[in-house]
Amino acid sequence: MSNRNRTRREFLATSASLTGTAALAQTGRILGANDRINVGVIGVGIRGLGLARTILHRAEMKGDVRLAAISDIYARRTEAARQAARLETKDVHRDYRDLLARPDVDAVFIVTPDHWHARMAIEAMDRGKDVYLEKPMTLTIEEARQVAEKVRQTGRVLQIGSQHLSDKRYHRAREVVEKGWIGEVLWAQTTYSRNSVWGEWNYRVDEGVTAEDVGWKDFLGPAPQRPFDPDRYFRWRKYWDYSGGIATDLFFHRLAPLRFIMGIEFPTRVAGAGGIYVHKDREVPDTYATIVEYANNYCVISSSMANAAANRYLQTVIYGHKGTITFDENVVIVEPEWQFEREFVEKAGSSKVYLEVPPHNLDAEHVDNFLTCMRTRQKPIFDADFGYKIMAAIKLGVDSYREGKLMLWDPERERLLSQAPARPSYAGDGKNREEPRPPFGFRRI
Repeated sequence: MSNRNRTRREFLATSASLTGTAALAQTGRILGANDRINVGVIGVGIRGLGLARTILHRAEMKGDVRLAAISDIYARRTEAARQAARLETKDVHRDYRDLLARPDVDAVFIVTPDHWHARMAIEAMDRGKDVYLEKPMTLTIEEARQVAEKVRQTGRVLQIGSQHLSDKRYHRAREVVEKGWIGEVLWAQTTYSRNSVWGEWNYRVDEGVTAEDVGWKDFLGPAPQRPFDPDRYFRWRKYWDYSGGIATDLFFHRLAPLRFIMGIEFPTRVAGAGGIYVHKDREVPDTYATIVEYANNYCVISSSMANAAANRYLQTVIYGHKGTITFDENVVIVEPEWQFEREFVEKAGSSKVYLEVPPHNLDAEHVDNFLTCMRTRQKPIFDADFGYKIMAAIKLGVDSYREGKLMLWDPERERLLSQAPARPSYAGDGKNREEPRPPFGFRRI
């Protein structure tokens, strides 16, 4: 990538004006069923190199895809990736726009710091490329809206790279909800926690590097201009300029599957809480939780980067009026509330249901879905509109934490509210309130 002097405001204004005109929009190659898809990867750090290896493995196994080019501003990374991918020097680009200009590249995997996601994705679609956009979708809600609009304008395929949405357990759980086995869905809980002596995201800082070595000005791009700081470059997830911390790095993996099951929609209220309790070398919290409220239900997500026990003791659970869904390794467990057991057995065939899912490679499944949709031109499992809704919820939580207030969102107008609408009341006329007797065979405890 190369340095541009445009501010983020200028970037968003420019992006909003792009309507797929002949000057910018370019048509990508039409892929036949047997055509090999040529892929470029922008950003070959830890995650980018991992995705490049996923592509290489598929190329070796199926031969229907090829890693054609890579791009990164840090030469040490690109050389390691070039050797791993067995690419020629001409297929390695420092400036990502040189990769986008290649007519032989059909799709790009964008695996860069979050503050670059929107600009690169929009430019890629304008060049006729389909996009695999690593989570989080963008840095801001407005950027997510811009990307979703660009997908609609250009007709490109865009997959949000949160591979957990390809976990078959969540697809089985969605079927359970659609069949009505657990009744109205009320709320859900989940967690994503880790622990480290040194602190999460404190990746190794290469010794002796200079601003020129790592392309510091290019790294900053649309972010605020700052003096060179190796910690910000190698450990960027700790800083608000480039990341939302725990929320944007991890909660995409947790909230998206829950909303896939419970209903894909915008939130209405979001509250974030937490703090920097242990690892005091960062701007983002090391312990964080958020409550995301929707029109008819809500989700609670928590995380700690200083204690991982929640992963063992706090299950992912979806609570319905008539039943509950829990998840274990390769299995979905569904059981009724006691009041509705008879109805549950009639629908599900048993008083407790175990839905087994064979083990599968989530990265490979998610990439496969993207490549398949490139050929069919259908929406991928984690499309841009869905990503925009998840980005809104997650970023509102971050803003709530940082500003110390409840964030209110208007799903219809897609904008922040200063005052929450009145909650509906269903008090009725007071009739028919006699408590029903328990079904035969049950007693209250």
